Amino acid sequence: QVQLVESGGGLVQAGGSLRLSCAASGRTFSSYAMAWFRQAPGKEREFVAAISWSGSSTYYADSVKGRFTISRDNAKNTVYLQMNSLKPEDTAVYYCAAAAPDTNEWLLVVVGVYDYWGQGTQVTVSS
Repeated sequence: QVQLVESGGGLVQAGGSLRLSCAASGRTFSSYAMAWFRQAPGKEREFVAAISWSGSSTYYADSVKGRFTISRDNAKNTVYLQMNSLKPEDTAVYYCAAAAPDTNEWLLVVVGVYDYWGQGTQVTVSS
């Protein structure tokens, strides 16, 4: 069982930066692949970024590539999302998610493979 708690959301002007954190409970955190998804009002939840259990592999949606960076600190049971050059279209609730240790990495962009989800944190980018 893994419990996830996001933090770090807020209101920022376009071009600004935010860093989201996701704190996980459970001794097996380091064996889970982790990801960030987001959901804007009236839209489906979409993939943002994922990181393998070791941190050696990362994956990004085209819309955030070059602006966002996902990382993890297994000693602190925490995954991060550094968001730079934010745009109004990045406005959404951002969710942290954990996938079972045996999940194929090519599936990490798929919302349905994740077993655990946080409550979400709101990110609002003003123009």
